[in-house]
Amino acid sequence: MLKVKTFTFNLYQENTYVISDESGAGVVIDPGCYSQQEESMLADYIEEEGIKPAYLLNTHGHVDHMLGNDFVKKRYGLKFATHQGVVGELASVPAYAALMGLSPAPSPMPDLLLEEGDEVVFGNSKLEVIFSPGHSPGHISFFHRKSGQLFSGDVLFMGSIGRVDLPGGSYPVLMDSIVNKILPLGDEVLVYCGHGPTTTIGRERRMNPFINSYLSGEGDF
Repeated sequence: MLKVKTFTFNLYQENTYVISDESGAGVVIDPGCYSQQEESMLADYIEEEGIKPAYLLNTHGHVDHMLGNDFVKKRYGLKFATHQGVVGELASVPAYAALMGLSPAPSPMPDLLLEEGDEVVFGNSKLEVIFSPGHSPGHISFFHRKSGQLFSGDVLFMGSIGRVDLPGGSYPVLMDSIVNKILPLGDEVLVYCGHGPTTTIGRERRMNPFINSYLSGEGDF
């Protein structure tokens, strides 16, 4: 059984996820912890639950999703895995963060590069890697097929979609990812978003105005 803990961190209200299974093994997805208090919240949960993190995973390299990369990597000595396209984003964070008044520790570079169809295996569980660009060129999502849970990063939100006005963003590419990669996973799939509340693919197929507009041929940015 997959256990999911959500933390909402930093001024961007980013969702950080700690996932674990009955074996005690786990992964940390998009650690956005910036302050010492946020770092303590994350670490206290991991230690109280007896979780042994195996991987640090980034869906993409925007500043709000990687503020805690250095902390998590150093504290737990785990492997850091993401897509090749995220590497350049991580390298550019210090300059971009300074413009936002932030001074995060530089992110470590990945130990492992993931591609579409790869699997991240920890304990008795595995996450399938889905290449889902559009919000950023190297964006990936993680799907736990057995429980029907998707960690979508900034691709899909409740009632919205990822923004496409940042460097490398593309509305046509993002909508292609949503329509051809995410929606086919099934209406019952639970979507853990990079910001905001959890939703389901079925809800977004029915009620998301961006998806409905795109599928009707009216959507454009």
